[in-house]
Amino acid sequence: MVVKILSSVLILVALYMGLKQGWAMVSGKPLMVEMFAKWNVGKNGLMIIGAFTIIGAILVLIPQTFMWGNFITAAGILLIICFHLNETSVSSAERLKGVAIELPFLLLSLVIIYLQHPLAKNVG
Repeated sequence: MVVKILSSVLILVALYMGLKQGWAMVSGKPLMVEMFAKWNVGKNGLMIIGAFTIIGAILVLIPQTFMWGNFITAAGILLIICFHLNETSVSSAERLKGVAIELPFLLLSLVIIYLQHPLAKNVG
Protein backbone atom coordinates (compact mmCIF):
# COMPACT_ATOMS: atom_id res chain seq x y z
CA MET A 1 0.00 0.00 0.00
CA VAL A 2 2.83 2.41 0.84
CA VAL A 3 4.46 1.67 -2.53
CA LYS A 4 1.21 2.51 -4.35
CA ILE A 5 0.87 5.80 -2.47
CA LEU A 6 4.51 6.74 -3.10
CA SER A 7 4.19 5.80 -6.75
CA SER A 8 1.00 7.87 -7.06
CA VAL A 9 2.62 10.92 -5.48
CA LEU A 10 5.72 10.67 -7.68
CA ILE A 11 3.56 10.26 -10.80
CA LEU A 12 1.62 13.40 -9.88
CA VAL A 13 4.87 15.30 -9.31
CA ALA A 14 6.17 14.12 -12.70
CA LEU A 15 2.84 15.07 -14.31
CA TYR A 16 2.97 18.57 -12.84
CA MET A 17 6.58 19.12 -13.89
CA GLY A 18 6.02 17.69 -17.36
CA LEU A 19 2.95 19.83 -17.99
CA LYS A 20 4.61 22.94 -16.58
CA GLN A 21 7.84 22.55 -18.57
CA GLY A 22 6.04 21.34 -21.70
CA TRP A 23 3.66 24.29 -21.63
CA ALA A 24 6.58 26.68 -21.11
CA MET A 25 8.15 25.24 -24.27
CA VAL A 26 4.97 25.17 -26.37
CA SER A 27 3.99 28.70 -25.38
CA GLY A 28 7.51 30.00 -26.04
CA LYS A 29 8.35 31.36 -22.61
CA PRO A 30 11.39 33.67 -22.99
CA LEU A 31 13.58 31.61 -20.64
CA MET A 32 12.92 28.43 -22.65
CA VAL A 33 13.43 30.18 -25.98
CA GLU A 34 16.72 31.63 -24.73
CA MET A 35 17.96 28.29 -23.36
CA PHE A 36 17.14 26.30 -26.49
CA ALA A 37 18.32 29.06 -28.85
CA LYS A 38 21.87 28.63 -27.59
CA TRP A 39 21.58 25.01 -28.80
CA ASN A 40 20.27 26.18 -32.20
CA VAL A 41 16.76 24.91 -31.54
CA GLY A 42 14.22 27.31 -33.03
CA LYS A 43 10.69 28.04 -31.88
CA ASN A 44 9.18 25.25 -33.98
CA GLY A 45 11.64 22.70 -32.58
CA LEU A 46 10.94 23.98 -29.09
CA MET A 47 7.19 23.59 -29.65
CA ILE A 48 7.67 19.99 -30.84
CA ILE A 49 9.85 19.11 -27.84
CA GLY A 50 7.28 20.77 -25.57
CA ALA A 51 4.42 18.83 -27.15
CA PHE A 52 6.27 15.55 -26.63
CA THR A 53 6.96 16.57 -23.03
CA ILE A 54 3.25 17.15 -22.41
CA ILE A 55 2.27 13.91 -24.18
CA GLY A 56 4.82 11.94 -22.15
CA ALA A 57 3.53 13.42 -18.89
CA ILE A 58 -0.07 12.52 -19.73
CA LEU A 59 0.79 8.99 -20.91
CA VAL A 60 2.41 8.24 -17.53
CA LEU A 61 -1.03 8.56 -15.93
CA ILE A 62 -2.54 5.66 -17.88
CA PRO A 63 -1.42 2.16 -16.84
CA GLN A 64 -1.45 0.89 -20.45
CA THR A 65 0.79 3.73 -21.68
CA PHE A 66 2.82 4.16 -18.48
CA MET A 67 6.07 2.82 -19.94
CA TRP A 68 5.73 4.85 -23.14
CA GLY A 69 5.16 8.01 -21.13
CA ASN A 70 8.24 7.36 -19.03
CA PHE A 71 10.26 6.54 -22.14
CA ILE A 72 9.25 9.81 -23.82
CA THR A 73 9.96 11.77 -20.63
CA ALA A 74 13.37 10.16 -20.13
CA ALA A 75 14.25 10.67 -23.81
CA GLY A 76 13.45 14.38 -23.51
CA ILE A 77 15.60 14.70 -20.41
CA LEU A 78 18.46 12.83 -22.10
CA LEU A 79 18.16 15.17 -25.09
CA ILE A 80 18.59 18.18 -22.82
CA ILE A 81 21.52 16.49 -21.05
CA CYS A 82 23.15 15.92 -24.45
CA PHE A 83 22.59 19.57 -25.36
CA HIS A 84 24.29 20.61 -22.12
CA LEU A 85 27.24 18.29 -22.72
CA ASN A 86 27.62 19.48 -26.31
CA GLU A 87 27.81 23.18 -25.40
CA THR A 88 31.11 24.67 -26.48
CA SER A 89 30.51 28.26 -25.38
CA VAL A 90 30.67 27.48 -21.66
CA SER A 91 33.18 25.90 -19.30
CA SER A 92 33.17 22.24 -18.36
CA ALA A 93 31.95 23.16 -14.89
CA GLU A 94 28.94 25.00 -16.33
CA ARG A 95 28.14 22.06 -18.63
CA LEU A 96 28.25 19.64 -15.71
CA LYS A 97 26.10 21.98 -13.64
CA GLY A 98 23.45 21.87 -16.38
CA VAL A 99 23.64 18.08 -16.44
CA ALA A 100 23.45 17.91 -12.65
CA ILE A 101 20.23 19.94 -12.72
CA GLU A 102 18.63 17.45 -15.13
CA LEU A 103 19.77 14.23 -13.42
CA PRO A 104 17.17 14.25 -10.60
CA PHE A 105 14.40 14.42 -13.21
CA LEU A 106 15.86 11.45 -15.05
CA LEU A 107 16.17 9.56 -11.77
CA LEU A 108 12.54 10.41 -10.97
CA SER A 109 11.46 8.66 -14.17
CA LEU A 110 13.56 5.62 -13.29
CA VAL A 111 12.15 5.46 -9.75
CA ILE A 112 8.61 5.73 -11.10
CA ILE A 113 9.30 2.86 -13.50
CA TYR A 114 10.76 0.79 -10.65
CA LEU A 115 7.76 1.42 -8.40
CA GLN A 116 5.35 0.74 -11.29
CA HIS A 117 1.96 2.29 -11.90
CA PRO A 118 -0.24 2.11 -8.79
CA LEU A 119 -3.24 0.88 -10.81
CA ALA A 120 -1.32 -1.81 -12.70
CA LYS A 121 -2.53 -5.36 -12.05
CA ASN A 122 0.92 -6.75 -11.16
CA VAL A 123 1.66 -4.28 -8.36
CA GLY A 124 1.62 -6.04 -4.98
